[in-house]
Amino acid sequence: MSLDVLTRKSLSLFDAVGGWRTVVESVVSRVVFLVASLLTGRVWTAALIAVGAVAVLGVVRVWTDRRPWPAAIGLAIVGGSALLAGTTGQAIDFYLPAVVIQAVQGAVFLLSMLVRWPVAGLVVGAVRRERFGRRHDPAARRRYQLCTAVFVVKCAIATAVLMPLYVAGQTTALGIAATLLGGAPSAGACLYLCWRILREDSPIA
Repeated sequence: MSLDVLTRKSLSLFDAVGGWRTVVESVVSRVVFLVASLLTGRVWTAALIAVGAVAVLGVVRVWTDRRPWPAAIGLAIVGGSALLAGTTGQAIDFYLPAVVIQAVQGAVFLLSMLVRWPVAGLVVGAVRRERFGRRHDPAARRRYQLCTAVFVVKCAIATAVLMPLYVAGQTTALGIAATLLGGAPSAGACLYLCWRILREDSPIA
């Protein structure tokens, strides 16, 4: 399969799970909550504003592409974060799910490497419609292991930064770090590295 075909299929899969709108909603919710919290000093108010912003984006999404489930999932995630922060009365708890997600993701990716079923291989296998992602191809397996390792490192760094900030109660710093390390910027960098690794002409010993 050529790189162009793989890229098109990867973009199709990315679009199927929400595409860039899902990425935007994730960033917007965290940024809007942080700004609203700093301006109002009220957790519930900031939480409702964040949920409202994502709800508006969700309505636009449903209106334009007629696919309600990605919008519903995004709204549910933000709603859960907002409910947690509103219930505890602590603005910092809005970002607790991001901290937990990074730690859990890192553990899952690492475990998949240890059992030799790297997540990257499963994902690429699904994109290429190849059963088990060419698991028995040594060269491909090394590339999938390396791609999965990229996300393990990313999650480890994110957890190492986010967890101390949460424990220390540094809401502003955590909000910024969660947006950068637990959101689109770091994920985009990882996906780019994986794209480079998985190129058919990429020599990996």
